[in-house]
Amino acid sequence: MGKIEEKLAKLGYKLPAAWPPGKLELGVKVGNLVFMSGAGSEIRGKLGRDLTVEEGYKAARECCLQLLGNLKAIIGDLDNVVRFVKLLSMVNSAPDFGDQPSVAHGCTDLILELYGEKSGKHARAAVGMGALPGGRAVEIEMIVQVKD
Repeated sequence: MGKIEEKLAKLGYKLPAAWPPGKLELGVKVGNLVFMSGAGSEIRGKLGRDLTVEEGYKAARECCLQLLGNLKAIIGDLDNVVRFVKLLSMVNSAPDFGDQPSVAHGCTDLILELYGEKSGKHARAAVGMGALPGGRAVEIEMIVQVKD
């Protein structure tokens, strides 16, 4: 177990297994960048109608954990991350909900807890969507720089 997985355990989290292969790749490695497919939360509903910001934050954290599990399957060890480059956080939002960034912080905060500012601080977009697959509350995709 690497340092990042040890940190996860100390925070009370268990890294989920990567999704089984399907029609899409978990992520595609191009040079030293990994373009991760989106991971959705198991929490269902629309922010601002069915769910609170706190529930959305938890959903974004779920997405982050799944993305890390998928990333580990691609690169072998989460300690091989050099830097998180960019996140796209898509939030299933009621028309008048405008606090998508606070929901997306669920993923950003976990990355910063695990990797610190040097490797964890990233560019990000947090956008509202009218719907997400399966009614998921949040879906996040990321781009990660890894060791060669």
